[in-house]
Amino acid sequence: MGTKGESRKARLTAYLNEIQAERIDEAVWQALLKRLTPVSESYLRKLVRATGLPMTPMVSGVVQDSFDHLAPSLVALEAEYEKSDAERRRAVRKLVIIAKDHATFALRRMAPDDERRAMKEEMLLWMRTWLENPTVFSSWLALRRGQGSLGPG
Repeated sequence: MGTKGESRKARLTAYLNEIQAERIDEAVWQALLKRLTPVSESYLRKLVRATGLPMTPMVSGVVQDSFDHLAPSLVALEAEYEKSDAERRRAVRKLVIIAKDHATFALRRMAPDDERRAMKEEMLLWMRTWLENPTVFSSWLALRRGQGSLGPG
């Protein structure tokens, strides 16, 4: 634990320097959750992303700030899902479900004329499609992009 008043960001940086982390895998992630408690996973992900260190797919989760980040995060989770046992598959699905729920909540809060609405609706479609059949997501995405749908080609 850090000293009282020491920021989570400072404690994160100190720990990563201490272990000389080159990437954030699930073991480092669990250690960070314990060291920085109480901290939400979403806030911790934000702090970790700011370090610039690479993260494994299960740590990175679903990145929804752009199609350029959403696509590779869902494709990486597809690969993780394909190579996993049943318990791990449930954990991968849980990450996507949480992201979908977050996107649904964000969409509900948007004004009807919000210019980002179409983008968020398309992102939700991608996540729902992933959840329906994770092992064909990347093929579906290639077809979707080929149709000239939203998102980078």
